[in-house]
Amino acid sequence: MKNSKSKEDFLPKGLLPEKHYLILQGFFSEYKKAVSHTISEEEATQIFRTLGELIVKQINDPYVFPPYHQKVRKPFDYYAFGLHFARPLFDKSKSKVEGLKHVKDIVKALNAKENVIFLANHQSELDPLIIDYLLQDSYPELGANIIHVAGERVITDPAAVPFSLGRDLLCIYSKRYIDHPPALKEKKQLHNKRTMTLMSELLSEGGKAIYVAPSGGRDRKNAKGIVEVAPFDPQSIEMFYLMAKKAKRKTHFYPLALDTYDILPPPDTVQKELGEKRNVTFTGVRMAFGPEVDMLHFSGSEGSDKITLRQKRAEFICNQVKKMYEHLIS
Repeated sequence: MKNSKSKEDFLPKGLLPEKHYLILQGFFSEYKKAVSHTISEEEATQIFRTLGELIVKQINDPYVFPPYHQKVRKPFDYYAFGLHFARPLFDKSKSKVEGLKHVKDIVKALNAKENVIFLANHQSELDPLIIDYLLQDSYPELGANIIHVAGERVITDPAAVPFSLGRDLLCIYSKRYIDHPPALKEKKQLHNKRTMTLMSELLSEGGKAIYVAPSGGRDRKNAKGIVEVAPFDPQSIEMFYLMAKKAKRKTHFYPLALDTYDILPPPDTVQKELGEKRNVTFTGVRMAFGPEVDMLHFSGSEGSDKITLRQKRAEFICNQVKKMYEHLIS
């Protein structure tokens, strides 16, 4: 920006509401410290100034996400900016991907116009960028084109929107926030129905890779300070399973485990108001792909009625993700 400012400023005061400015000021300080391992302070400041300008733009002229949002690359390339912002935070020497043999099968299915749904845990706002980054050396097109099922936070928080604009999203209100505020519940439910209709159309087109976190939110630390994979919601998995069965193209389900908590941890507790504090760290990021899930025949599925089967299916898939996650952090 052309406005005069000190070397320590990322944006002139007055362009943002005080609450947002103070949160971003803290974020800026953490970001400079974290990326000092990989880029200069001058470059870090310029990256953050761009983020600040995009946040100002969102506050002054909010972008309203449709049920199905496709990444914006012109006139401003939000996709490239997201990677540019996040890449200096990753310690490549401590980052890894496991289960690439499964990714080979996944790409083969996608090329055959079949679909893949990743049932995954979720730990950081940067997860879509991290998945993309970790696949850059092996399957860059897959990482870039995954459609992420996105909740309300990342499409309404002005600090998150610049990154969300750069991804392909199916926007849905999770059960956690659909009643907040109560007056908007019906509107949110109608939005979700439209999203489901569009998802059904995408699955029938085929060749779609979709990431969903059936927990409905990010993993958090337990009372002992240990990050736990949040339980998967049986109804969430059932919804995707039923939609996949109705689609004109075959859909495969794969478990995906992410170890990304330390790079940008969520608040200790779920907060419904927008404007959360963000702390970033220079660290390694890891993920693991598991073998395809047989949604009908799995350990514990024998002799179960429909409701019990849904619960056992969710537990089975969640346990698969937990095992992979524990291996990543071991």
